[in-house]
Amino acid sequence: MSDTTYLAEGPRTAIRPFTPADADEFTARARESRELHRPWLFPPTDPDTYAAYSTVLIEDPSKAGFLVCERHGDGAGGDGAVAGFININNIVIGGFRCGALGYGAFAHAAGRGLMAEGLGLVLRYAFGSLGLHRLEANIQPGNEASIALVRRAGFRLEGFSPDFLFIDGAWRDHERWAITAEMR
Repeated sequence: MSDTTYLAEGPRTAIRPFTPADADEFTARARESRELHRPWLFPPTDPDTYAAYSTVLIEDPSKAGFLVCERHGDGAGGDGAVAGFININNIVIGGFRCGALGYGAFAHAAGRGLMAEGLGLVLRYAFGSLGLHRLEANIQPGNEASIALVRRAGFRLEGFSPDFLFIDGAWRDHERWAITAEMR
């Protein structure tokens, strides 16, 4: 754990920004989670790639990156262990006040409800401190775990986008899910 200044805390998780010092833990967890993430997600698995990835999240005002951290040890992580990550990309302010979510759980945390709690904290922070009105999540139709996560958080299905994102060497179809501040 590199930083214990949390932006929001829940009973079992807390969220905080990415830091350069998180490289070793993040990349180790990403390597351990390859089977869980593929073919949906490709987080950085080496220090150089992590450095580039985290620098953009830290410095680019159109992005906000959050590590979902466990608050209490239960034999699977411990205080401050990184359970996953949630990023808000393409943040637009003004009349739109919207962003696009990207996220992933790490294998040791999958299925334990930690990401659901972490997503709730990110939503509270995004609609509060960041002043956003709407968040979108674009999800490949076969990614049942990701769809279940946003559905539990109160997102609504708004449509289907063929050939929407270039992932793993091909243009992939995505479902568009969204939530607004009023829906929370």
